[in-house]
Amino acid sequence: VSSQCKILRCNSEYVAATLNLRGSNRNAAYCNALRSYSHCTRKTARTCRGDLAYHSAVHGIEDLMIQNNCSKEGPTSPPRPRPPAPNHQGFESLDICNYEKSFLYKHGQPPSYQHCAAFGDPHIRTFHDDFHTCRVEGSWPLLDNDYLFVQATSSPVAKGSNATVTSKLTIIFKNMKECIDQKVYQAEIDNLPAAFEDGSVNGGERPGGSSLAIRERSPGRHVEIRAEYIGTTIAVRQAGRQLSFSIRAAEEVARAFTEEQDLQLCVGGCPRSQRISRSECCRGRMAAETARGREMLPVEDVYFQSCVFDVVTSGDANFTMAAHGALEDARVFLPNAEKLHIFQ
Repeated sequence: VSSQCKILRCNSEYVAATLNLRGSNRNAAYCNALRSYSHCTRKTARTCRGDLAYHSAVHGIEDLMIQNNCSKEGPTSPPRPRPPAPNHQGFESLDICNYEKSFLYKHGQPPSYQHCAAFGDPHIRTFHDDFHTCRVEGSWPLLDNDYLFVQATSSPVAKGSNATVTSKLTIIFKNMKECIDQKVYQAEIDNLPAAFEDGSVNGGERPGGSSLAIRERSPGRHVEIRAEYIGTTIAVRQAGRQLSFSIRAAEEVARAFTEEQDLQLCVGGCPRSQRISRSECCRGRMAAETARGREMLPVEDVYFQSCVFDVVTSGDANFTMAAHGALEDARVFLPNAEKLHIFQ
């Protein structure tokens, strides 16, 4: 009962109404405030029966009205303007599981975004637009921050080859109490599911569960995961016998990690000991023609060079599709179209 007693609100409204009373009509305004105070206590009488503060207020009002010659009947103070109700306007009413809207409200401008990709042999385009070709065999974290953990597992492209391809991707969307339950997505070659590991296609039963959603863009070939609550979109593709990963993440999210989480290929690129020079690869004319084929890679940038490298190293023309898919994702994800092509 005491939790429903609104006597403290009555007290604060009375204090606010009498705080700055001055001038010739001070007494009339004071009586108005006392009548409002009395009216407020009557409204909450039923729920305040056992509340000492309530009984103290009721007796205090009677004494003050007698001392100031206030009649019990008469005008009352105009009601104080209330703050807007949370469901109508103001930040509280914004869906806190919509990162873009929340950021816009707090900062008055839309958030900045960053792009990272891992495809082919594997080639890494970092959030800072550095570009490396890696020999990273085994499992390596692409991302490891407060919101996301992404691990890529690589295997040799052919027996005895230095070059590797991504054969498995594990993506963990970490628990965010207002919005989503923790969700895990796993893809392997020839198994690109359109659901999380638990069979669900969204963030769960929480009010913001729909702010994480997965959909199939091309069956068995292209899955897109939208995480609105952290302003992030992820694309997972299979081209030939390898997987690729692309992400567009809000800058604040991409930077949300500690010094201990320092090994992230999307942040720092490949460790120096794991980098391969693409110029070491023979400049195969046939591979270059394959890369140009069907005008998929019309600009001779790092995507084109990576494609040539992959086709020569693996002998598999399907790698053209991997570079093309990564370029298409970059076209969609990169906030600044001028950064689309990287030339090295």
